[in-house]
Amino acid sequence: MQYAHITGWGKSVPPATLTNDDLATFMETTDEWIKTRTGISKRNISHVNTSEMASVAAKHALAAAGIDGSELDLIILATASPDTLIPNIASTVQANIGATCGAFDINAACSGFLYGVGLASSMIKSGQSKKILIIGAERLSFYLDWSRRETAVLFGDGAGAVVLEASDQPGGVLGYELNNDPEGRDILKSNFGTQMDRFDNDSLDFYIHINGQDVFKRAIHGMGSLSNKVLDSCGISIDDVDFVIPHQANERIIDTLVSRMKIPKEKAFVNIADYGNTSAATIPIAICDALSQGRIEANQTILSCAFGAGLTSAALLLKWGERTTPINTSDAALPPCDKTALELIKPAVDYFFNKAKNAE
Repeated sequence: MQYAHITGWGKSVPPATLTNDDLATFMETTDEWIKTRTGISKRNISHVNTSEMASVAAKHALAAAGIDGSELDLIILATASPDTLIPNIASTVQANIGATCGAFDINAACSGFLYGVGLASSMIKSGQSKKILIIGAERLSFYLDWSRRETAVLFGDGAGAVVLEASDQPGGVLGYELNNDPEGRDILKSNFGTQMDRFDNDSLDFYIHINGQDVFKRAIHGMGSLSNKVLDSCGISIDDVDFVIPHQANERIIDTLVSRMKIPKEKAFVNIADYGNTSAATIPIAICDALSQGRIEANQTILSCAFGAGLTSAALLLKWGERTTPINTSDAALPPCDKTALELIKPAVDYFFNKAKNAE
C-alpha cells in the first residue's frame, strides 16, 4: 500500500505590507478595532498576478522535496482569484516550473487547499500518481471594495505549496472529510462571473460580500463537525492530536473552535496577525511558518481544517514524517516592488470611495 506524505513545502508573500494604521488613513477604523475583532495586524498586497506567487511557492516546495518539476505527475492549484479563467493558471505554473503532467485549478474558496490535498492523497493511495504538487494561491485584494470596512480589513494576498509523494512508510495523510453547505452560499460571495452583464459598466463593481455573524457560526460548526468526523473515521482521539493548523480567517473563530473541541490553545497555530485571510493560501503558508518556527516536529499527528465560500468545509488528519527541514533551497523570488501597499491600492480606494460618495 502507498501512503501520501508531505515532502516539500514553500510559500510566496508579496513584499508590500498594508498595516492597520495604513487602513486608518482612508477609512474609519483603528489598529485596536481591527486587532480585537480579527487578530489581524497587517496583510500583503500583491503587485503581480496570482500565478506568479504560485510559481515561486511551487519552486520552493520542489526544492524542499529535492525534486524537479519534470518529475511531477499532477499539479492541483486551489484559488478563487486566478489571473485568467481560460486557461487555468495551473498551466502557467506548469510552464514556469518545467512540468509535463496534468494540471488544473479548483475553487473551493478557503477550503481549496485541503480539498486539493485530499484529492491528491486519494490518487497516490490508488496508485494513480506518485508525486503531486498542491498549491493554494490568492490575490484577494483584486476583489475588495475598500470603502467597505467589513471586508477591506480581512483579506490579503499570498501563496503556499506542498509536494505530496508516495511512500511505503506508514503515515502521511491518514484521512480527510469534505462538505458543503449550500444554504449559506450567499453569505460570503462575489458577483464576478458570467452572470454579470458585460455591457453594463456597473457590473464591473464586483466585490466580496460577507455576513460576518452568520459566517462565524457556520464556520465553527463546519470545521468542528468535520474535524470530529475525520478523527472518528481514523480512530484517533482528540487528545492524541499534537498540533492543529486551522484556516486563518479570524482569531476569534480559531479560539472558539479549539475551545469547543477541548483542544489546548497552545496546540493551535495562529499566524493571521501577519497575513490576514489569504483564503486557500492560509494553510500552506501556516505549514511553512510552523516548520520554520520548529512547531511541527517529526512524527506529529496534525489536524487541519478550513471553511470558505460555498459554504465549503474540510478537515484533514496526517502523520508528519521524519524530515522537518528542506532537502534543498531555491532562490526563486517575486520581482521587486517599487510602490508601497497604499500606492498599489490607491486607484481602487479612490474609485470605490468616490462611487460611495456619489451614491449619497
